[in-house]
Amino acid sequence: MITHLVFDGVTESSLGIGVDIVASAAQLAGGHGVAAPHAARLLRQRVVSLDGRPVRSGAGRSIAVDGALQLRGMGAADVLVVPGWFAATEASMQLWLAGDECRRAAAWLARAAARQVMLAASCSATFLLAEAGLLDGQRATTTWWLGAAFARRFPAVTLEAERMVVQAPGVLTAGAAFAHADLMLAVIARMASATLAQRVARYLLLDSRPSQSRYMAMEHLRVCDPAVQKAEQFILGNLQRQIALPELARAAAVSPRTLARRVHAALGMTPGALVQRLRVAHAAHLLETSNASVEEVAARVGYADPAAFRRVFRRYAGDSPRGKRSHSACWQPG
Repeated sequence: MITHLVFDGVTESSLGIGVDIVASAAQLAGGHGVAAPHAARLLRQRVVSLDGRPVRSGAGRSIAVDGALQLRGMGAADVLVVPGWFAATEASMQLWLAGDECRRAAAWLARAAARQVMLAASCSATFLLAEAGLLDGQRATTTWWLGAAFARRFPAVTLEAERMVVQAPGVLTAGAAFAHADLMLAVIARMASATLAQRVARYLLLDSRPSQSRYMAMEHLRVCDPAVQKAEQFILGNLQRQIALPELARAAAVSPRTLARRVHAALGMTPGALVQRLRVAHAAHLLETSNASVEEVAARVGYADPAAFRRVFRRYAGDSPRGKRSHSACWQPG
């Protein structure tokens, strides 16, 4: 059984694609790694709220549910999925986490984990799993624009904010709202088979997206720490050359160890990763707004070797430089 737990503000697209993926998997299961009768049992689903009442979506519409969350009979063969809601700022996320609904939900999730129920969450709902202590000592991802806030609040979690989906023992996490599709495909692969998940993806035209890096905007990652701000300004002014950690620390007026600690606390990454991310962000801007060749763009952001640039770009942007340019062109008028 797959149970979708929803709260006020739930993103309708996340809930909808989650339900559709499970329904499609149930219909396509026969002959694709799971016997149809077995799939019918595994891929039953329901939508619930904590109290059994309808919830109001982020779009302001009433979402009917099948009842209240109940754990009776649930165990290792079951999944509890929490689609996220749109939290634009760290302040709005903190407000929700301080509320009674969060405390009650965290207690339910802890009881579900004790029953060996698989837990899965996307976007802002990953904060709920972390708040319940269910991600301590685990790897996880979250919605990209709240990655720094997540890293600060939950230092016991190994955050991999660039990843679209992170699978850890007993728990799966995914990035921003539409990453819920990737999350649900991972759930299907875990519960049924990878073959079935791949077939569902083909039928629903869902591409493989291992990284949410291509969607990250650096302006959302900027922080108030003056040392980190100085480091960022120095990097942006020296994109065309190599920057060593001691030099960057001197520019920030702190020791290398202190800079590493403060960058990680503020952004959940190393100073080296910050350098690469800023280079890739500027390279992506050039690819989207100029006709410069990939080789020219590589040189402008400090890479004499275009092949090395392509590798780093793919790692941080989740796509090739040419792919980034072509994806950008799809959004242009005309």
